Amino acid sequence: MSESPLQVWLERDGALLRLRLARPKANIVDAAMIAALDGALNEHRDNTALRAVLLDHEGPHFSFGASVEEHLPGQCAAMLQSLHALVRSMLNFPLPLLVAIKGQCLGGGLEVAAAGSMLFAANDAKLGQPEIKLAVFAPAASCLLPERIGQARAEDLLFSGRSMAADEALASGLVDNLSDDPEATALAYFDQHLAAHSASTLRFAVVAARQEYRQRVLAKLDRVEKLYLTELMATRDAVEGLTAFLEKRPAKWENR
Repeated sequence: MSESPLQVWLERDGALLRLRLARPKANIVDAAMIAALDGALNEHRDNTALRAVLLDHEGPHFSFGASVEEHLPGQCAAMLQSLHALVRSMLNFPLPLLVAIKGQCLGGGLEVAAAGSMLFAANDAKLGQPEIKLAVFAPAASCLLPERIGQARAEDLLFSGRSMAADEALASGLVDNLSDDPEATALAYFDQHLAAHSASTLRFAVVAARQEYRQRVLAKLDRVEKLYLTELMATRDAVEGLTAFLEKRPAKWENR
């Protein structure tokens, strides 16, 4: 296991920022991973030579999701606020954010991926928001997924907790490309379609294209975060679902 949860480097003569989740096989989106991602984006956002970011991962899976322990009362406010700060950093980042996904991309992992610009997935990838099975919901995904795949498909994933296979994710618009090697495909996209552009003009193009979308998501995210922290986490079943998962036992719902 790498000392840092995230590998960070520049390539393509400094035009491409590489971010790689480096805690396989789960690549849990915990406090350390969130801080590393947010820090890397903030450090490089004013790099005038940069033309794009590529986020990928070590190991067979993009991410199994956020840390369940950090969702418990006493920790969930700090965890949720830091994850949403990362989502805001991604939405506000003034360059394309390419994401390469293999294997499972679940929960908080899919929320991070969905905040990107373009998603390149492997043919065997599976993407889902299983939070409802633990009697909680996915706040960032509740804001991001309706924008990416429409209200009805988003509600299907958010209410059922099921995962989409790669071909369904492509057909729905959740991912933009399928291949055997999503990292190589994303790099080829960068080389063919982004590398030759003016870096300064590309920033204006990204801001212009994402302005209204970003405003809608960020406004909703504030409201949904409050709903989660002040109302959901005051219920008995939300705490029971998380606790039962950690104790590896069936949850007992009291519907309150």
